[in-house]
Amino acid sequence: MGTSLNIVEIMVAVFLIAVILFQIRGEGAGIFSAAESTGRVRRGLDLLLFRFTVVLVVLFLVIALLSARFGSSV
Repeated sequence: MGTSLNIVEIMVAVFLIAVILFQIRGEGAGIFSAAESTGRVRRGLDLLLFRFTVVLVVLFLVIALLSARFGSSV
């Protein structure tokens, strides 16, 4: 069970990285221009990516906790 949780956790992490990079690409200079876009309203694909990011973060945390709890103690 520990190995399968680790594999799923790696897959979720890769998807999470990809979704975050898709969000940064749409904002121009990336991290440095993030402060300029704090007042805008999320719509369409941007809203979908934001919600998907939140879901992936929660899923990643749950899998990490399960992996720590039920993972093999080598």
